Amino acid sequence: MKKKIEKIILEALEEINEDLESEALENPTVETKLFGDGGALDSLALVSVITEIEESVHEEFDKHITIADEKAMSMKHSPFGTVGSLRDYVETLLSVS
Repeated sequence: MKKKIEKIILEALEEINEDLESEALENPTVETKLFGDGGALDSLALVSVITEIEESVHEEFDKHITIADEKAMSMKHSPFGTVGSLRDYVETLLSVS
């Protein structure tokens, strides 16, 4: 499941980067910084990526998840820091839904 989620996130980043043309997102990896200090995404781009990921997760796993919720916003370490942290958070959401 982890690889499928990672692929979904990377594809969402590649899609948004067609508009952003950010060097940081040209070849995203699990270490790619997404949001926050040194992140490649501003808040609007992050919302677009989250929406795309939620839709793709629904198509792939037939489950509805909400990534940007109160739990995510109150975590000590933001799940939006890197591709890897977001992947792990999505995996957690899928395992409890």
